[in-house]
Amino acid sequence: MNSATLLQFGGLVIASFSIAIATLWVLTWLDQRKVPVQKSLSSSDGDSLAFLFDDENLVDATPHAKLYLEATPVGSTDWIRLLAALRPAFPNMVEEISTLADRGQINLVAQQGSSRIQADWKNGLARICLIESSSDTSNVELDRSSFEAMEKELDTLRATAESAPFLVWRQRADGTITWANGTYLKLSQMCEPDLLVPVWPPSRLFDLSNSGYSGPEAHSQRVTTHIVGEAEPRWFECFETPLGNESLFTAVAADKVVKAEKALRDFVQTLTKTFAHLTIGLAIFDKQRRLALFNPALTDLISLPIEFLSGRPTLLSVLDRLRETKMIPEPKDYKSWRQQLFELEVAAVNGNYEETWSLANGRTYRVTGRPHPDGAVAFLFEDISEEISLTRRFRAELETGQAVLDCLSEAIVVFSPGGESTLSNNAYGKLWGIESTALLGDFGILDATKIWSEQCAPSPVWGDAREFIGAVGERAEWVAEVRMRDGRSLSCRFAPISGGATLVGFSLDTAQIAGQPKRLEEQPDLDVETISA
Repeated sequence: MNSATLLQFGGLVIASFSIAIATLWVLTWLDQRKVPVQKSLSSSDGDSLAFLFDDENLVDATPHAKLYLEATPVGSTDWIRLLAALRPAFPNMVEEISTLADRGQINLVAQQGSSRIQADWKNGLARICLIESSSDTSNVELDRSSFEAMEKELDTLRATAESAPFLVWRQRADGTITWANGTYLKLSQMCEPDLLVPVWPPSRLFDLSNSGYSGPEAHSQRVTTHIVGEAEPRWFECFETPLGNESLFTAVAADKVVKAEKALRDFVQTLTKTFAHLTIGLAIFDKQRRLALFNPALTDLISLPIEFLSGRPTLLSVLDRLRETKMIPEPKDYKSWRQQLFELEVAAVNGNYEETWSLANGRTYRVTGRPHPDGAVAFLFEDISEEISLTRRFRAELETGQAVLDCLSEAIVVFSPGGESTLSNNAYGKLWGIESTALLGDFGILDATKIWSEQCAPSPVWGDAREFIGAVGERAEWVAEVRMRDGRSLSCRFAPISGGATLVGFSLDTAQIAGQPKRLEEQPDLDVETISA
């Protein structure tokens, strides 16, 4: 390497070193200029409200400014807290301050003209000074106890607002938020997670297009907001209270209420679908006695148009229409009928109303009233015409069968598998001297064989009869002969019938009575225990 090259390399190193030294000196000089500005703020501004910001970070503030900032709402940064406090009086503050670096100095006057803001841009720092107008400066002095009481009340109100688990904010008519508590700001950040630096005013979380209420009292509306990463929106019950030119909003979480309402609607729909397939007419009247719910079967049974029932008529209106269409038993007079309606309603509320309506068209309805929660009443209309017809037919068949049995000369009695007497004819009562009413109670085979044995000579037939009637399984009909105490021969027939029951028939042979030498009553007394055996 020759000497010329060495000289060039040496000159390059010396030049680079000189540039680095110069740059370091310039940065030191700028920092020295910046520090005096920070230090001069507290000494020159005295008791004024002055703030020094580096971007959104508070670098310095006067003592009064620090107290003022402590009284502002809690925010993510000191700059946002200051904006939240000054924005109501200076609505264009954010737009104006954004141009401070280009303009160097900005003066803003409050809407009421009672104060102004002087903002200066120096060495990359923003100096914000709040100046009260001289025309509005009244020296108001407070004693120390009053001032401490005001501070304590302010701390209490601030802590209450910030600790509230629900959202609270104030908003102007144009939708600009002028104040919000910590719960609102936290939810706002959840809705905009990509926003690295919180902004003021915060974004609106809800569509309050129905707001603008100007009444003296608060009113509410159901609103939603979407959280990033959550599939379902969050529901809130939002209350609006007018406060001068602004409105105070309070939003309480209503997710559980919305889910409960949805579950209730689904349940009602399920019940409605179920009721739609019932053959029993259902009519539910609320506590005002207006028709709240009915099923299609009701219209078929009571023949009232759907348009009338859909208009939510009262209970008395429904009953009046039923009377007009002759779908209710006609009373002797209207006054007594009205009294019956009142008794019907009272009985239904008490849960003991049940009545059978025999209508003029030959139909028969069973009407039942049942109480429901919150004073509601449900009426069930069931067409039991076929049931009544079947019952009448069955009763007629029973009466016919009983009449046939009563025409027979054979004394007949029927015992159930348990040994109870279920049926007998007149010949049986005359033979044994038993009234038909006595056979309707708990009259069993033991009672019957006792009566039989008392009026007949001793015989093992009665013991066999008890065993036969109580036997289980296959049985065959059998007959036996016994002699009554008057000397007549009595033929006994024991036949199994359907259902495990047993028919017992007795037939007298009257032709043998004349050939008997004497009555059985004239013979010596027999041992009752032997007869029972």
